[in-house]
Amino acid sequence: MIRFNKLDNIIIQFDSGLRTLWGEPVGTIRPDPAQLWEEVELTTAEQQLSARLMRVNHAGEVAAQALYQGQALTAHRVDIRDQLQQSALEENDHLRWCQNRIRELKSHVSWLNPIWYPGSLLIGAVAGLVGDKWSLGFLAETERQVVKHLENHLQRLPEQDHKSRAILKQMQLDEAHHASVATKAGAVSLPKPVRWLMAQTAKIMTKTSFWI
Repeated sequence: MIRFNKLDNIIIQFDSGLRTLWGEPVGTIRPDPAQLWEEVELTTAEQQLSARLMRVNHAGEVAAQALYQGQALTAHRVDIRDQLQQSALEENDHLRWCQNRIRELKSHVSWLNPIWYPGSLLIGAVAGLVGDKWSLGFLAETERQVVKHLENHLQRLPEQDHKSRAILKQMQLDEAHHASVATKAGAVSLPKPVRWLMAQTAKIMTKTSFWI
């Protein structure tokens, strides 16, 4: 297996950032869950709601991708870095699925994504520098909050929008798995004030991405 040096990893992360924001993210070979469902006719209001919810989820995946890449860049242990990079590939699947669905709904991704990405990358890098067990704890808590967020969106989606619903359900399963893997790898529980701050920051991103 090829091992890259620090400069190699920086170049790889830069390329990943460009792909996340403006290119084609590199994911796994998993098929898009939405393709198992036929498109149904939605009212204008339903289509707008679905598009806005999927835009929020796409923005969340942009931030998640940046967090993973930042954490991988500063991880102390090679096995932790490999784990983070594997999870990042699966998050790229989510990114691609959400983007495709937004296009089908004739809408656009958040114009604020170029802000979410570098901010999240910095947070991830800092978390990695603090230590692997804290970085994993941050990852696990992030994924737990995302699972709850996705449950809320599943309840808000138009009932007949099966394509968007299929994507969110698979994302929810993946996020729960990532949290479980991080916990088993040695994640520690974050202090309550940190968890609160993470939740408030996420609310700012979700509320603005819904409209912009």
